[in-house]
Amino acid sequence: MSDNAAPKTQLDPMSARPLYVQLADVIAGKIASGEPAPDRPIPSENHLADEYGVARLTARRAAQELRERGLIITVRGKGSFVVERPTGDAPEESEPNT
Repeated sequence: MSDNAAPKTQLDPMSARPLYVQLADVIAGKIASGEPAPDRPIPSENHLADEYGVARLTARRAAQELRERGLIITVRGKGSFVVERPTGDAPEESEPNT
């Protein structure tokens, strides 16, 4: 039983979906389950690269994907943090663009 702290979800390099999208989906799933709580940091790009066996650039692109999805924010010099989400699925404040 050699479970060298391997990630629970393996990425599929043979898939048509890019690795960074697969990694972003894994992290998004963890965020949705509340594993990293809102306003808490996600692992660094280096840590994600080591944990999932991908290049650091792949981990960086996954973080960019999560920022584009509005799931994390990155603070220069501090890291990336989970965005606080409203409790419902719909945004709390809905302002018309006028």
